[in-house]
Amino acid sequence: MIKRVAHIAVAVRSVDEASRFFEQVLGLRCERTEVVETEKAKVAFFPLGETEIELVEGMEKGNPLERFLEKRGEGIHHICLEVANLDETMGQLREAGVPLLDETPRPGADDTRVAFIHPKGAYGILIELVEVPSFR
Repeated sequence: MIKRVAHIAVAVRSVDEASRFFEQVLGLRCERTEVVETEKAKVAFFPLGETEIELVEGMEKGNPLERFLEKRGEGIHHICLEVANLDETMGQLREAGVPLLDETPRPGADDTRVAFIHPKGAYGILIELVEVPSFR
């Protein structure tokens, strides 16, 4: 079901400010930055081996990310796991009684499709599932 860890997402108040740390202090290179309109979030991706670190910043008041930052502060937000077939994976999870935050997949960064597993069903971890388009 799971192919790999696609990325580890870090909630930040400012992608631009946090990017400087990852580039200047850790020596990583920001490969791309994007605004994900469906999530009202700005994201920056830093490749690291077979995975990436994703910095994510909420873009408007009331955004779920803003509530996360108010409650927990900056830090790890979620782990993203790549799957071959998101619809099939979601069906298997439903059958197993795993609570999902999404009823159907939604658009993600880089033309992907994503869905989230509720932390209550994953030992307190917010898990994003991602299906990468076959043309990439």
